[in-house]
Amino acid sequence: MSDIGSVAHAPWVSIIESADDQSATDDPAIGVFDSGVGGLTVARAIIDQLPNESILYVADTARQPYGPKRIAEVRAYALQVMDHLVEHDVKMLVIACNSASAAVLRDARERYDVPVVEVIQPATRRAVRATRNGRVGVIATRATIESMAYHDAFAAAPDVRLTGVAAPRLVEFVERGETMSEELIEVAREYLQPVIDDGCDTLILGCTHYPLLAGAISYVMGDGVTLVSSADETAKDVFRVLHDRGLAGQGSTPRHRFRATGDGALFADLGRRFLGPEIGTVERAMVEDVSGEEALTAPS
Repeated sequence: MSDIGSVAHAPWVSIIESADDQSATDDPAIGVFDSGVGGLTVARAIIDQLPNESILYVADTARQPYGPKRIAEVRAYALQVMDHLVEHDVKMLVIACNSASAAVLRDARERYDVPVVEVIQPATRRAVRATRNGRVGVIATRATIESMAYHDAFAAAPDVRLTGVAAPRLVEFVERGETMSEELIEVAREYLQPVIDDGCDTLILGCTHYPLLAGAISYVMGDGVTLVSSADETAKDVFRVLHDRGLAGQGSTPRHRFRATGDGALFADLGRRFLGPEIGTVERAMVEDVSGEEALTAPS
């Protein structure tokens, strides 16, 4: 776990607008964010299920990963990014990160006038429907597991026994584009053994990076285990909320924009492997140095 006092800087998103950005369609975009490429699994599902909607995606790559950080840090960073998205007139916020969902959901729904959709409840609902023996596993980042967010979500399903395991190293494999290797299989087997030992027939991939490793995870878990990704279920929630609130796109041509607080070229290269050609030029965020203590107190 990160030592808050050792955080040397906290990059703030300050985008230089491009002409392409200014010519976006009149229909506001859906704001989606994650610390890195994992949230692209959610963006992909939204694009597939809602083809008329535009996406504005921000990857906070300068401060990734969120998972090892303390909840207070994740909350501060997530609110900064969401403030930025709201300033750019998005019509909805999608927290495409389990760690951020656990840290900031309640604050976000109180802070913003636009609807906020997260990834934990959709995955929980799907897992409750999927399990046959009432034993569900969840692998997630350390921040998500320690927040008890999934245990709280399963409180409404008392007949389901939940086994939670922190699997932080899996994010590292995704962020370097390594989705199948002997090392990955070995690490996944170590993390998944408690879930296997508990006889779980359903496994929640409790980090939006993890669906990109579904092949390796499924191989280790074996036949008969249902893997639950929050991406498709979250996209269904996005669809429902937009239509219920009269916010759905009205046949306009979508424009998808991608921004990164770190190396935009690196994010674009990795992101295209996982999302596809929708990622064109990734705008680079300019960052200013803010002390670790300031990051934990701002925004208020």
